[in-house]
Amino acid sequence: MTPLINEIIYAIALMFWVLLVVMVISRLTYDYFARRESHKVAIYYARKVIHILAGGVVALLIALYPIFQTPLLPFIMGILFAVFTYIPHKTGKLMYWFQDPENIYEVDFCIMWAIFITLGWFAGKQLGYNSPFLFGALPLLFMAVGDGVTGIVRNALFKRRVKHWSGNLAMFIVSAAMALALGFGVPGVLSALAASVVEQFEHVGNIKLDDNITVPLVSFATLYMLQSASLL
Repeated sequence: MTPLINEIIYAIALMFWVLLVVMVISRLTYDYFARRESHKVAIYYARKVIHILAGGVVALLIALYPIFQTPLLPFIMGILFAVFTYIPHKTGKLMYWFQDPENIYEVDFCIMWAIFITLGWFAGKQLGYNSPFLFGALPLLFMAVGDGVTGIVRNALFKRRVKHWSGNLAMFIVSAAMALALGFGVPGVLSALAASVVEQFEHVGNIKLDDNITVPLVSFATLYMLQSASLL
């Protein structure tokens, strides 16, 4: 088989995994917590499961294994899932176990995943990474796993969606550990800190912020500047 055919097969397999997480695993998560908590709490747990098992696991696999030679197919995957999650909001037929009619942040998540897996590949190539996808994967892991842990901790403590320092502390611990495990050292830890701090902010003046945008944006910029400065 040609390299392109191999990449297409890998992309299809990863998309099936994401669909399994979204349509089965997250729904089972919702059902479990819906019997014990409120509908809103159950949705929030289901969303964080999708964050970690879909966005986080796929980003890590792409970064650690030579599945793709360019970011084209990962970008397309992210955009397809953005459309997949947007259509129910447009039609009003929400996937009730994880979609909230009050926000479409899961669409932002997919778009940011597509953008930063792509930007990270270019940055990784520029900075001389053997696995260029690794650079973009770290901010995505902050968004998917770090912020996922944040939500789980806050949900467990407060039984509702709320910003609280306990979640940010948990996010930093997990994010810094991931940065160190992936070999990013001090720049990675500092970008984890930046991600964990910016996650706390929901508004700037009258502008509402989505941490699915601010976390990868700020952490990517921080990591890129620090890594670039270390090469001077």
